[in-house]
Amino acid sequence: MPFHTVKDSAAAFERVCEACEAAGRYPASMVYSVAHTVCCGKDEAEFRRRAAAIGWEPETFREAGIGGTPGQVAAKIGEYAEIGAEQVYLQVLDLSDLDHLALIASDVVPQV
Repeated sequence: MPFHTVKDSAAAFERVCEACEAAGRYPASMVYSVAHTVCCGKDEAEFRRRAAAIGWEPETFREAGIGGTPGQVAAKIGEYAEIGAEQVYLQVLDLSDLDHLALIASDVVPQV
């Protein structure tokens, strides 16, 4: 499910499960995944700076993407895991910000 809310993703996963059952396939044989744009900062100020650099309002980012501090990003990923997402693809928009990638690797990944 690319770029959908937790609620919408859960509904889509449920539809897939129903379709599998109707076709005689085990729903657990599917790999459920989501994709989202990510924006992470070691603190609120850094998150806001990164969101502005890619043209997003921080609050909009929290609603429409996966954004915030490392703990907040990990918690949002956890919400997707709770509905059955086994894989989460994170889209980073500012590829020149290597510190952003390092922060996700060092402070988010160990939490998920």
